[in-house]
Amino acid sequence: MESSILMLVLMFVILYFLMIRPENKRKKKAQEMRDGLKKGDVITSIGGIVGKIVMVNSDTIIIETSEDRVRMELTKWAVSTVGVQTGEQPAEEKGKKGKKKDAESSDVPEEPTAPEEPVDEIPAPEEEKKD
Repeated sequence: MESSILMLVLMFVILYFLMIRPENKRKKKAQEMRDGLKKGDVITSIGGIVGKIVMVNSDTIIIETSEDRVRMELTKWAVSTVGVQTGEQPAEEKGKKGKKKDAESSDVPEEPTAPEEPVDEIPAPEEEKKD
């Protein structure tokens, strides 16, 4: 009885430190970023819209998205990042992948693979003959 309660408490503690606490930290950091938005910041929205903030209201921001002075009003929760978000990975992850790739490569050149042979077409079923 006592060991099962101890196991249950231990599982909850592990769940808290592996899942709940990191998620709460991420949410808090995102909220601080959104609360710290100011005029002149370049942002990327969750929809991928990039623009420069021209006005900050309590729940919304107004951004200019191009040199043509196109203005859009977005809610603050729609801001993904401050700065232009790119599809590239951070430098840390690039370094890890580069090291892995170098470790896998060897002095032996790879043999060229032969092109796949074309697969013969499956013949159409013959029509049934009526007698």
